Amino acid sequence: MLENENRIEHIYDKIFKKVLTLSSVAVTNLINGLFNTDYPPKTSTVTYNWTEFHDEKLRKTLADTIVTINGEDAYHMEAQMTSDKDIVFRVFSYGYGHADRMRIGTDDNWTLHFPEPVVIYLYSPSSIPDFHELTLDFGKQGMFNYKVPTVKFTDVSTEEINNKKMVILIPFALLRVRDIMERERSPENLEKLSNIINHDIIESIETNFELGNITLDDARRLKRYTKLLYEHLYAHYDEMEAMNDMTDESLIIDLDIRDEVLKDKDRQIDEMQKQLGDNRRQLDAKDAIIESLRKQLADKS
Repeated sequence: MLENENRIEHIYDKIFKKVLTLSSVAVTNLINGLFNTDYPPKTSTVTYNWTEFHDEKLRKTLADTIVTINGEDAYHMEAQMTSDKDIVFRVFSYGYGHADRMRIGTDDNWTLHFPEPVVIYLYSPSSIPDFHELTLDFGKQGMFNYKVPTVKFTDVSTEEINNKKMVILIPFALLRVRDIMERERSPENLEKLSNIINHDIIESIETNFELGNITLDDARRLKRYTKLLYEHLYAHYDEMEAMNDMTDESLIIDLDIRDEVLKDKDRQIDEMQKQLGDNRRQLDAKDAIIESLRKQLADKS
């Protein structure tokens, strides 16, 4: 069981890191949604400062990423599956390491800019607080309360995800029914899972693509990551055989068809432009003939 859990957590780790490498438009939208910022998605640049942590037993944590927007502002995102009493210490340690690497100043006056942190609990235990806190005691210089906000993703509604343009996290909506599907694959629970896939995930991806919040490549990759998560979470159950085929089709066909339609429209536009060019050349030739005839008539007169 533990081996299977580690394998699944490795999938979460990989997929979380992959969604953070989608287009700069998509990632900037996520930063804006998580941190209430307003960077322009189409013109902002995203720089990655990857970090990795191992505990005393050399077990790697879930994904941890520091992203810099426009070369100036740093944001620290960590994904977790379970509660971790040491999480605030690790976030502070990562933040300090990044600030130390990016220190500015002179030999007698240095400044450390810590990244803005957040811990995203992809699968939210009920005991997770809204903030993890760490009190830093500097003796006579005073005390500082270091706060790390948390996002309990399974508690965030699909409407809020879309309103805040955080759609690149939408594949993890599959975790909303993980518990009930483990207990019972009843028709009602299968219907809940189907609704999450078709409404919460696929429709959200399609809508955000239409709105320009993600690119076509982003949309395709989000569908692939959803399919990968689905296969690891649910496809192995005997009761899922019929849904597996339906899910494969739902997650693949829509964007492929859309792409073919767009390509066909591009071909039609090219043909129309070519035809217009041919017509223009014919009109130019006719104008030249008419102008020649006019000159001939003028010479005779």
